Amino acid sequence: MDTASHSNEWGLKGPLVIKPDQMQIVNPILIVIVVPIVDSVVYPLIKKCKISFTPLKKMTVGMFLASMAFVAAAIVQVQIDKTYPVFPGAGQTQIRLMNLGYFPATVQFHPQLQKVDVASMDATGYMTFKTSELQSLNVVSGIVNHNQSLKDLQGGKRYTFAFQPLGLTMPHNLMLDNVTSKPEEGNNLVRFINAYAPTVNVSMDDENIQVVPRLTASNYTIVPGGHLGYIIKSQISSYSYCSVLTKEFGFGSAYTISLDGCTKSRLNITYFEDVAPSTVHMLWQIPQYFLLTCGEVVFSVTGLEFSYSQAPSNMKSVLQAGWLLTVAVGNIIVLIVAGASQLSKQWAEYVLFAALLLVVCVIFAIMASFYTYVDPNAIEAQFDEEEKEDKKDQDDHEKKAEADSKM
Repeated sequence: MDTASHSNEWGLKGPLVIKPDQMQIVNPILIVIVVPIVDSVVYPLIKKCKISFTPLKKMTVGMFLASMAFVAAAIVQVQIDKTYPVFPGAGQTQIRLMNLGYFPATVQFHPQLQKVDVASMDATGYMTFKTSELQSLNVVSGIVNHNQSLKDLQGGKRYTFAFQPLGLTMPHNLMLDNVTSKPEEGNNLVRFINAYAPTVNVSMDDENIQVVPRLTASNYTIVPGGHLGYIIKSQISSYSYCSVLTKEFGFGSAYTISLDGCTKSRLNITYFEDVAPSTVHMLWQIPQYFLLTCGEVVFSVTGLEFSYSQAPSNMKSVLQAGWLLTVAVGNIIVLIVAGASQLSKQWAEYVLFAALLLVVCVIFAIMASFYTYVDPNAIEAQFDEEEKEDKKDQDDHEKKAEADSKM
């Protein structure tokens, strides 16, 4: 089983963008590097220290290193889980307040659930409420007082209530946010909300998004991670365009970008973070890959050599096939355990496999202590001697039978 943690870490940025899932190439690269180092440096050094490092002991160490790779993966996964946003559960609703006006506002959730102050051109984080308790919210900004019903909100959903205090009026819109999980594969999600014109036509890097009415948000657009920036262009009339270069979105984020106006053909925008970008760098996977590679080199290579060297010539192919059969059975066991465990957390599954591998490691070490190594050359010589004796007996029997027939 691959110990690589979930792919919501940072990618490597620069002229060449390496996505998190592409980190699996580290394993074969490390194998090519580690094998000659172990054979030419580590094993000779252990031999010089006069330490008995038999093949079965090597395999025991390999299993232990593999279990430690799962532990390292679990530690990284715990750190990744800390960056995950909290989405509403069943019977819960999340609401975010977004003030797109130039005047601060105070929002009261009824019945007397929470009171929040929202500065101009600012937004709150997502606030979680029991859906059954939400009835309405009241926005006060200056002399403007607006009441918004919340009785029709659905459980398990996220909403953004965008409003814009403008003197005596307060345009507003309650929007369903359909992001239900953190973007995967290092991608980002971006949408636009119009805060300054009746309608605008938005494009990103010359790819048209859609026409956005005032105080309405576009659909989310998938944006690959690692890009240095995108050119946002807004058309407010048939002859008037405004544009701006975005910031780097990172990996695994979601943003709502407010289109706030145009100053000398430069588009004014504000970023609102819907889902925070990943902050755990994918290079933290290297320790687990290194431990896994060392375990594979010490266990798999030694195991193949052991099964080949301890078998007589007429059984070598059979034992090699048996070794590959154990790999297949191991993969089946992984599928069964992973399916039967029903663990909701990925790090817990890694810990489970680490514990199982440690148990197997202890059992294997105990069984290995009772194994008696054989000399394949001596066995071959014994087989040859027995074969010669059998042939001699057969020849003697044939000669005796021939002599009896002549009598």
